Amino acid sequence: MSFNPTFTDWHGKSVWLVGASSGIGEATAAALHAAGARVFVSARNADALALFVGAHPGSLAVPLDVADPVAVKTAAQTVQQNGPVDLVMYCAGYYKPVRADRFDLSEMLKHQQVNYLGVLYVLDAILPYFLQRQAGHISIVSSVAGYRGLPKSLAYGPTKAALINLAETLYVDLKASSIGVSVINPGFVKTPATAQNDFPMPGLMTAAEAATEILAGWRKGAFEIDFPKRFTLWMKTLRILPYAAYFAITKRLVKSEADAANNAGLNP
Repeated sequence: MSFNPTFTDWHGKSVWLVGASSGIGEATAAALHAAGARVFVSARNADALALFVGAHPGSLAVPLDVADPVAVKTAAQTVQQNGPVDLVMYCAGYYKPVRADRFDLSEMLKHQQVNYLGVLYVLDAILPYFLQRQAGHISIVSSVAGYRGLPKSLAYGPTKAALINLAETLYVDLKASSIGVSVINPGFVKTPATAQNDFPMPGLMTAAEAATEILAGWRKGAFEIDFPKRFTLWMKTLRILPYAAYFAITKRLVKSEADAANNAGLNP
């Protein structure tokens, strides 16, 4: 079933990727450029954006800090002046493992600022253009970590759960305005963020493989784009389990993690 207008030919299309200096964002920008789209890449790392533009002629770097709503609005104006933009992808993200026994408010708030509030700033900046044109597509990178609460995901998981809910509501509200909405829920992708993980990551993919899945999802007009299926299917099952079963599974996960840490001599 197609939930959104499909993207079958990227020639003549413009895409703004917010959070494109590395990882999934950079790989998706490169894939879109190769497919014929004009890409606008944004992130705080201006040097990384300059390297991308140098390697992808015709693309445009628009540096910004997603925590600064004024900078986001200025960037949106720059992009639209060179547009119009057909699709905006929010792929900026922040991740640090956090557990309740080592609660860190500053980390909690930083996750919220980058992962959730940044999306709101982009929506505030871009929605007026899309509503005026009665066209456009908003794609938000969330995570399967937003399906249910998971170990070490106290800060990260809730922000991703919020993004899934936000995307669902945006879709409902904007369908009549012919504005597409999609949510991207990756499993484990090899990025600087996941390099912090000290546990096995089933179905680990490269960023380039993730980009291929994302473009395939847009081509089909999907609402949710999740991958790899062999892992996300398991996570979707976890999502619908009753609490008794869900807490029993997470208890085993925590115990396995603690046993592995003890065996490695990592626990104090």
